[in-house]
Amino acid sequence: MARILVIEDNLVNLELMTYLLDAWGHEVLVAPDGEAGLALARRERPDLVVCDIQMPGLDGYGVARAMKADPGLAAIPVMALSAYAMVGDSDKSFQAGFDAHFTKPIDPAAFMEALGPFLPESAAAPQPAPAAAAAPSVSVQPIGAEFRAPGPGLTVLLADDTAANLEYKASLLEPAGYRVLSADGGESALALLRREHVDLILSDVHMADGDGFALLAQVRADAATRAIPFVFLTATARDSVSRARGLALGADAYLLRPIDPELLLAEIRARLRGR
Repeated sequence: MARILVIEDNLVNLELMTYLLDAWGHEVLVAPDGEAGLALARRERPDLVVCDIQMPGLDGYGVARAMKADPGLAAIPVMALSAYAMVGDSDKSFQAGFDAHFTKPIDPAAFMEALGPFLPESAAAPQPAPAAAAAPSVSVQPIGAEFRAPGPGLTVLLADDTAANLEYKASLLEPAGYRVLSADGGESALALLRREHVDLILSDVHMADGDGFALLAQVRADAATRAIPFVFLTATARDSVSRARGLALGADAYLLRPIDPELLLAEIRARLRGR
């Protein structure tokens, strides 16, 4: 087990990384901005720091420079997180003092693999903990009435082939009063639709077991399911062509990750009002 400090101002990304690291048996420290992260690093001396670059106030480059200039922190490896892969990003990160550079959106397997070389030897090859199905250890703010399910017994079907994404979305929806069903791809989602009542489908686009577009097309082609609200939530299919295709196939909304939890809950509530 390693002690890992995550400095990230986006709650969705913070939740996901905390969930992943906790599930793999690491102790996680969190900070919402550069100043708080630097203070926490000085106080706690973590084994590794994972730091977003684009943050208000002291950004990630400033955190890395300050850590490498501090004799007490200079030996701690620091991994940069950036939202977009731009030419020169990695070079700029290394010049600022980062030891590694990882581009968001976060792929859980690739993210955990990238951390390996920077962990203490005893923690370099962690395994997921048996309790990986637990909710993320950093909880969202208490859910107000304006974000809760508009009525009792509403069921949301999640389609996503990344287990961490399914767990995270369930951890948002269940406290908000929804019943949640999970499918790891389009084909398994269709199988659930044949035997379960579903009020809304929240689907990724790129999935190994039948992509989201194929799932939507089959949902809209079936008289028994065509009226179900269908919302895309994707981190990879961000281009205008994919968005246009999803809406043309009949999606009710096409949302991009990262997204504020409140915005996602509000979108789902709006689509289910009156059902």
